[in-house]
Amino acid sequence: MASQMPITVRAQPAAASAAQPAVRGKKRPGSPAITAVESVAEVKAVGTADSGPTATAESMAKPPPFKDPTFMHSGIGGAAAGKKNRTWKNLKQILALERTLPWKLNDPNYYNIDAPPSLKPTKKYSDISGLPANYTDPQTKLRFTSSEEFSYIRLLPTDVVTGYLALRKATCIVP
Repeated sequence: MASQMPITVRAQPAAASAAQPAVRGKKRPGSPAITAVESVAEVKAVGTADSGPTATAESMAKPPPFKDPTFMHSGIGGAAAGKKNRTWKNLKQILALERTLPWKLNDPNYYNIDAPPSLKPTKKYSDISGLPANYTDPQTKLRFTSSEEFSYIRLLPTDVVTGYLALRKATCIVP
């Protein structure tokens, strides 16, 4: 008969639920896992006459051993972490801050960085369309991508071809 005794779960009083956010330090109430653990403790207190159902309810609502019920985010990383204390600076503020720093004459900055030449070959682009060019006209030395561009290049007058070569800073001058 004792196994048929109903188990009742009482809701938390308003004072206890209002005190919980103050303990956690946040405005939102606790996670469902924390409230489930508290309700299991109340179930155990109500159903003390029969230990069978409370043992099953306790094993079902127990949080996993790898989760720490007192864990709080530290504010480092994550989507919601550190939003309040992040300050944005515009370009003028950043440049003014860099001017006040004690720079030495030999310190690298954006104006004096010398990079070695690239080991990869330079990409060649069409003088007409700007697309990657695989071909060069042997007569005018203009680069082109397709046969339509080649036929267009052959129809160009020499002063236009010279203008295209000057834009590319090519030293070849068409006779």
